[in-house]
Amino acid sequence: MNNLLSKHWHHLPLDEVIVLLESNATQGLESFEIARRQENFGPNRLTPKKGKSPLVLFLLQFHQPLVYILLAATVITFVLQEWVDSGVIFGVVLANAIIGYTQESKAIKAIEALTRTLDGTATVIRAGIKQKIAVAELVPGDFVLLQSGDRVPADLRLLQIRELQIDESALTGESVPVYKQVEQLPLETVLADRGNMAYSSTLVTYGTATGMVVATGDDTEIGHINTLIAGADVLATPLTRKINHFSKILLWVILGLAGLAFMAGRLHGESLLDSFMASVALAVGAIPEGLPAAMTIMLAIGVNKMAHRHAIIRKMPAVETLGSTTIICSDKTGTITQNQMTVQHIYAGGRRYAISGTGYAPVGEITLDASKIDPGTRPVLLECLKAGVLCNDSRLIQSNGQWLIEGDPTEGALVVAAAKAGLPQDAVERNFPRIDALPFESQHQYMATLHALDAETAVIYVKGSVESILARCEATCGDNLQPQPLNKERIHQEVEAMAAQGLRILAFARKLQPAATQIVNHDDVAEGLGFLGLQAMMDPPRQEAIAAISACQRAGIQVKMITGDHAATAAAIARQIGLAGTTDTAPRHFAVSGHTLAALPDQELMKTAQQAAVFARVAPEQKLRLVEALQATGHVVAMTGDGVNDAPALKQANIGIAMGMSGTEVAKEAADMVLTDDNFATIEAAVEEGRAVYDNLVKFITWTLPTNIGEGLLVLVAVFFGLTLPITPVQILWINMTTAVLLGLMLAFERKEPGIMAHPPRQPETPILTRELGFRIGLVGLILLAGAFVFFEWALSQEKSIETARTLAVNMFVFGELFYLFNCRSLRYSMFKLGVFSNPWLLLGVIAMALLQVFFTYSPAMNTLFGSAPLEMIDWVFILSGGLLIYGVVGIEKWLRRRAENRRDV
Repeated sequence: MNNLLSKHWHHLPLDEVIVLLESNATQGLESFEIARRQENFGPNRLTPKKGKSPLVLFLLQFHQPLVYILLAATVITFVLQEWVDSGVIFGVVLANAIIGYTQESKAIKAIEALTRTLDGTATVIRAGIKQKIAVAELVPGDFVLLQSGDRVPADLRLLQIRELQIDESALTGESVPVYKQVEQLPLETVLADRGNMAYSSTLVTYGTATGMVVATGDDTEIGHINTLIAGADVLATPLTRKINHFSKILLWVILGLAGLAFMAGRLHGESLLDSFMASVALAVGAIPEGLPAAMTIMLAIGVNKMAHRHAIIRKMPAVETLGSTTIICSDKTGTITQNQMTVQHIYAGGRRYAISGTGYAPVGEITLDASKIDPGTRPVLLECLKAGVLCNDSRLIQSNGQWLIEGDPTEGALVVAAAKAGLPQDAVERNFPRIDALPFESQHQYMATLHALDAETAVIYVKGSVESILARCEATCGDNLQPQPLNKERIHQEVEAMAAQGLRILAFARKLQPAATQIVNHDDVAEGLGFLGLQAMMDPPRQEAIAAISACQRAGIQVKMITGDHAATAAAIARQIGLAGTTDTAPRHFAVSGHTLAALPDQELMKTAQQAAVFARVAPEQKLRLVEALQATGHVVAMTGDGVNDAPALKQANIGIAMGMSGTEVAKEAADMVLTDDNFATIEAAVEEGRAVYDNLVKFITWTLPTNIGEGLLVLVAVFFGLTLPITPVQILWINMTTAVLLGLMLAFERKEPGIMAHPPRQPETPILTRELGFRIGLVGLILLAGAFVFFEWALSQEKSIETARTLAVNMFVFGELFYLFNCRSLRYSMFKLGVFSNPWLLLGVIAMALLQVFFTYSPAMNTLFGSAPLEMIDWVFILSGGLLIYGVVGIEKWLRRRAENRRDV
């Protein structure tokens, strides 16, 4: 039996399926055989991947180069018996570890959510007895009964059906319930088109069926998805990769300089202890202690801002990743479109009418050649709309101010279209009561209902596929419903024109009967119908999504549509929303089907993935392959999804985006971000916020590094020339920690700069700091070094105390950073262009830092703790002059760069 699990069950005749499974299509399995198979196949549940223990997960949070540096700083300050500083630095490390552990452990819940979807009971026939059993007890060969409302408990090959419809959107992405059948299908039939199969976790929305279990647990299609989720790589974000690279370089530079300082001290005859303390001072000065805390807090602020724009961030690094995104792969239904089928055109009496309005609200107009018409003057139009209302099992309801459909969305669209023409459902059904009905069956492709028309006449209304309806028609209804010759060629031309727009088309017909008729059967509608017309509908795109896609394209971000829908429908929507244009010079295969993708080798797939705009009828593993192919070509990929089938690709993507309203729990658990409004426009807003967060992080790094460079060089120069250290390790820690919190973090509250969405995304391999910023950092670091050293030596030459001289040097660093902070509010423009008071938090931080330095300088307690001393007024003049010098020099450097850029543009 085990070797049967890889069989293509949809391709086999029913008799062969039953034989291979050694079962019985009426009696089911016997008790002894069930026990043997349960032992052989195991329980019908998904096997969760064995993950790391909580302790290992927690300890791995410390396995980062930047954290090594901070742990080293903790040990160094502990050795120096600076308990407060040691505790603060370790507290930062511990907080980062706790946050990282909490978020990483959430990802494990994705598979647990999948497992929960298999809970419940199933109705089976075993040994000829109908019984309910736990889903976990099902085995291959079990004979299962399905009815409306059931969740399919395992993968089934359908044996018998009656009007069966199954919602497979969570598995395949198909936006409407799928009509099922039992006939054998070709081997190459893709998952979404396997109409003779019912798959585990999908939902029966209509009808009944019997089926035989062909796969359970991990061997089901949803089990394969579970395996894909477990195997998907969790990628480092562009920022974390760059920070790790930067940290590794910094680690070796610091160790190398500290070693040089130690050797220089020994060469100058310093004791082992003094040489070691000099090395410690250099290491502490060069370590950017505030960087991890600043990153965490800035990302958290970005999370809060995005929450106000309907985007909930589950994993904080995703905030920055959004700003690096180069491609957005979006689902169609509900994200780009409204997920509300809407009739847009009606063909009746030889004319095509347009209907305005979108969604389920019964508000809109009917026009002919762009002119509004009164439907009451068009009998054949009214009759076509009336047929759509009466030959219908769905209802339009209003709840909490919203219009909703109970039943099939396609049928709901017909009800809404009639209401726009003044034919409310309740009134029409009351005037023409239903007598009998023939439900839709996939083998017939139509539905028929019998209604009382008047005292002498009854009428049969029929709706269905164009082919099935036209084959039964002998005439068409003219403007006043009079019979006219049927022009099938003309009708097919209309059908082709509508289908080219991606519209779903239903045909309508009627047949008059004697009033005494009480039953309608298939023979009654086999011939002699009068053709009424066509109604063409689609799930219309969101207007805000169209604007958002345009904004993304202007920002250099490609948008691709990946959907379970048919290629023609998806391509039509793509053209409406502006995805038809190319974003490269190569010829573009606009829409590619899942069937085509399956045959492509990896190299060809990478090429196609970049060129195509639409991917239709895509299987779960193909979504994963597409994401991997785009990543292999260097793209940062954002992937949206709402179904179980999307979870592997969501986890593999650089940023997975799940739908909050329509999304499954599995998709939400696998995603980095959840949209609370299921709207593509929210993604564009989140990208904008992500770019702003990254900009502010770069501003912070550009602001903080000159201090570390200046402090490290100051210690190194003093050691090399055998001079007294101008700043002690404890004073260095004071500078680094207080300025990072009160000054640097205030950059997190900077507003987005103009034109943030007018430039292309950063290339993934672009370093955090450009050469221009590197030059600026080095320039400011040298000014801080020179100012602190000159002030220190000047104070000693004036026979001031060593404490006073060091206090001068400390304040030079603090106020130099304070003035430089105003330069860093924008890396390109002056703060006057941004608005001096546009960031009140920064001004509060500056005031708080200035007051704290006054306290540091004049408080006896601080003088004792940090070795500081009171300063005279002339000392403050020097300090403020040094700060103003930095602000002026950087301002001139930015102005010169802008002028050079403007000349190049000209």
